[in-house]
Parts: sequence; C-alpha cells; structure tokens
Amino acid sequence: MDNLTIVDHPLLKRDLTILRNRETPHGVFRETLSDAAAILAYEALRGLRLAEFTVQTPLEETTAYEIADELIVVPILRAGLGMVDGVVRFVPEARVGHLGMQRDEETKQPVDYYSNIPGGIDVAQVVVVDPMLATGGSATQAIQHLKDRGARRFTFVCLVAAPEGVRALGEAHPEVDIVTAALDRQLDENAFIRPGLGDAGDRIFGTTA
Repeated sequence: MDNLTIVDHPLLKRDLTILRNRETPHGVFRETLSDAAAILAYEALRGLRLAEFTVQTPLEETTAYEIADELIVVPILRAGLGMVDGVVRFVPEARVGHLGMQRDEETKQPVDYYSNIPGGIDVAQVVVVDPMLATGGSATQAIQHLKDRGARRFTFVCLVAAPEGVRALGEAHPEVDIVTAALDRQLDENAFIRPGLGDAGDRIFGTTA
C-alpha cells in the first residue's frame, strides 16, 4: 500500500468520530464532512506546482508564489458532493466536474449514469473525491473514465478506506495516490466498510429511512 497516505491530525480524528457516530444528525454530518475534507485537502494538494513572481511589500520587493496547476475536482455522485466545498475551500479557482456512479446492490459493481467533465483535464491535476473507498470498483472505474478523457495526474481522496478497496485501486491504477483519514478493518458480506460510518450519501442528504 505504498500509494496510501493516512492523514494523522487531531482535528481530523475528532471529526471522524463525529461522522462515525450514528446519532449525528445529517446537518452536523454534512458540515463536519466538509471540514474533514478541507483537512484532507492540505495533504492531497501538497504536490501542486507553484509559479514565482514578485510583489511589493510595504518595505521592499520579495518573491511570491501562485498555484501554477489547473485543478479539477471530480466528486463521484452522490456522496462525493459532500466533500467538494472542503476541497476547494483553499483553491476557489478550481473547477468541478461530476461523475455519477451507483452500486448495483445485486452485483456490488458500479454503474455509470452521468458525466460532466470540464475541458483541459489532460493538463490538470485531478482530485477525485468520495467519502468511502470500499470495494474500489467505483473509484477504479471513475479514474479509468477520466483517463479515457485524457486525464493523467490524479489523487483520490476519501474519508474512510477498506484494505480491499485500497488494493483494488492500487492494482488498477498504481500511479494514483490515495489520501484518507482512516484505513478500516474490512468489508462485510454486503461490501460495507467495517466499522465504517454507514451510507455516507444517506447521512449527508438526510435520506436514511
């Protein structure tokens, strides 16, 4: 799992505890997920390239920096939407694509249903976001879809990952870095992450029965 980074930060551990708690209401869940995504973004965006220029301080000229990379954030719908605001909080000029995938509950395989990706993805740094990396099927298929559109530089950001998903994504796309808050124990017989945090999409949008 050389491509895996687990972000170790006390604020992230606190936020993950709130998100795991089944008693957390969906409004608090949504806000906390955005905050956690912002912390993960610090690590995920570490490789962004900089361009130098000069600015005038009140006292003298000095070297300054700006982000040189085009950044495109692609949430895997629908749960990935809950992470977008956190990821772009510090790079508001980032563009956002959308890639819709849902899990077939019989086959446990991802099914595409929507794609709207900005142009210029072939030269951009692409950050794919989804709260959960479970079987790795959706993440693997999403990245392949983006590669087919010309994308070449990726980071995958999730809140919680299962070992099975990390292995699957690493085998299919070994060049893709994975940034997460936690590597959980395993998948259960229904391909849910244990201990996990339940269905992230339902908890973000308040659609739990």
